[in-house]
Amino acid sequence: MEKERAIKRIKELREQINYHNKRYYQFDEPEISDAEYDGLMLELITLEREFSDYIDDTDSPTRRVGATPLAKFNTVAHHTPMLSLSNAFSETDIREFDQRIKRFLDSSENVSFVIEPKLDGVAVNLIYERGILTAGLTRGDGGVGEDVTQNIRTIRSIPLKLKENRDAPIPEEIEIRGEVYIEIDAFKKLNKRRLNEGNPPFANPRNAAAGSLRQLDSRITAKRPLDIFCYGIGALTGDPFQTHQDVLHALSKWGFKVNPHIGQAENIGECIEYYKDIVRIRHELPYEIDGVVIKVDSVDIQNRLGAVSRSPRWAVACKFPASQETTVIEDIKVQIGRTGVLTPVARMKPVSVGGAMVSRATLHNQDEIDKKDIRIGDTVIIQRAGDVIPEVVKVVESKRSGSETLFKIPDTCPECGSSIVRLEGEAAHRCIGFACPARIRENIKHFASRGGMDIEGLGEKLVAQLLDTKTIEDPADLYYLTQEKLTKLERMADKSAINLLNALEQSKNPLLEKLLFALGIRHVGEHVARILTREFKNLDNLRGATEEDLLTINGIGPQIVESTTAFFKEPSNRNVIEKLKKAGVNPRETISKESTSLSGKSFVFTGTLKSLTRSEAKKIVESLGSDVSSSVTKKTDYVVAGDSPGSKYDKAKDLGIPILDEEEFLKLMHS
Repeated sequence: MEKERAIKRIKELREQINYHNKRYYQFDEPEISDAEYDGLMLELITLEREFSDYIDDTDSPTRRVGATPLAKFNTVAHHTPMLSLSNAFSETDIREFDQRIKRFLDSSENVSFVIEPKLDGVAVNLIYERGILTAGLTRGDGGVGEDVTQNIRTIRSIPLKLKENRDAPIPEEIEIRGEVYIEIDAFKKLNKRRLNEGNPPFANPRNAAAGSLRQLDSRITAKRPLDIFCYGIGALTGDPFQTHQDVLHALSKWGFKVNPHIGQAENIGECIEYYKDIVRIRHELPYEIDGVVIKVDSVDIQNRLGAVSRSPRWAVACKFPASQETTVIEDIKVQIGRTGVLTPVARMKPVSVGGAMVSRATLHNQDEIDKKDIRIGDTVIIQRAGDVIPEVVKVVESKRSGSETLFKIPDTCPECGSSIVRLEGEAAHRCIGFACPARIRENIKHFASRGGMDIEGLGEKLVAQLLDTKTIEDPADLYYLTQEKLTKLERMADKSAINLLNALEQSKNPLLEKLLFALGIRHVGEHVARILTREFKNLDNLRGATEEDLLTINGIGPQIVESTTAFFKEPSNRNVIEKLKKAGVNPRETISKESTSLSGKSFVFTGTLKSLTRSEAKKIVESLGSDVSSSVTKKTDYVVAGDSPGSKYDKAKDLGIPILDEEEFLKLMHS
């Protein structure tokens, strides 16, 4: 590269890196991935080395570790600088690290190593005087850190006073180095809580830990699930340790958490094997790691090797392939699942994430899009959850140009044109078209099942063939099949065709409750179908029922009312029902048993019955014309309480509903 171009590029890189340092270290809102940042830094280091005669590097980010601490915190100098680590990205880089060490040492000198997982958290410096925690500092710029002592004290895994131990005497003063982090499950719960409270989610556990550690109000920090692993020391008074293993042993004895996956290696080959082992188990760990750290074990050799401008020569960070990247959302489309749920999917500019090209990511539902304020055209941070499922973590708002467009779930299904509904209390939008091509296969399987129309011989493979050959397009088309149509299918002989046609003919007079179940109306299972059958007697009555009519029925709640009325209002569904009627499908009402004093009563069971199972008790209740519900409401007539009853018992008492023990229940059933 020409000198003028190189100097210009060096200035550009310094400006970019200083900007991203500020975003990462001060505001906890990175705009680029670690891999992109590492690439910029590597380019700058290379150019500065090549053109060192022409530039002043005293204020270069290659000479610094982070960014200047925020003014809102007091600053304290580290007794010993908190240096950053140089990076290795391949087995070749790891071996070059080993070669660099050997060039500084006597060739006959044996060098062993300590290897540990590299947590993706926030580095801190803990200062203890006479065994008492007196200060907790962030890394800051490596020489000076932010004083976050009050927040550090809220982390329960940090001892406020070191444990006395004969094997590890407590120094008069010592700096303990560690990594503050948040476990993955705790991070998910934290983000869920933030979204429910209307707050933006954290992009990743590292950002969550950094944001939590740098709160001005330590009461907020105390509510965050922060944890720490300690991995080394800075300055100390008294006798120095002989090896890094001795340091880790002392830390453990004093009461600090030390990572259980730290290993030892006699040579660099064993370090590489350890790296490969950690790669295999990384997603089994409860916290995020982005690589491993290799350290020379001997403290004497560490001291002899010393450090370069910003990194010790005796340690290296071996990074994993990036699993988080930035890209642009080019469009958002919806997918219709087998249950009719519409899932918005981001179509993105392809980018490599964790070694795989990613161009699509689920956005889950409209609420998720609204909470994260995701728009078409946005620059976003994406990650592969568990390095498998791509997801959009957050929007990089500073990249917005104003040309981005909002996205809303459509009102009609893009596959079949049916209405899209969102039931009360649900996050999902659904297509309610019974014959929607996106869900028809599952709908027909459900329609023909034993609990539905009970059509023998209509298996999954045959349904697939009928649909793939366009022999049928909806469940009603089954009743218009002929022997000629069927025998054109693969492996469908005359006898099989005749058997299926006979089964279809036999299914034409189902109980009404069976047909209702077969239609697959949301929230209408076998029990609800029986209630609706008993109340409305025939399909026409039910189709004409209003929401007010349905809400008066014991055991029918608002969600069932909403889904049922929406189903029968949809023109495509009404069309399928008319086709069924024309084909001769004529459902019959359940033959009522003689009316009893318990007809129409509602029962709820709680606890364990001794003389019969819950299922047996339910059958007895239903045989007398009563209903069994899963929850206690004002419309409940009786609660039957067995051994160890739950919260339903307490609710029944509060509402004044009669509570029967098992003996009283059986007497009532036989009265």
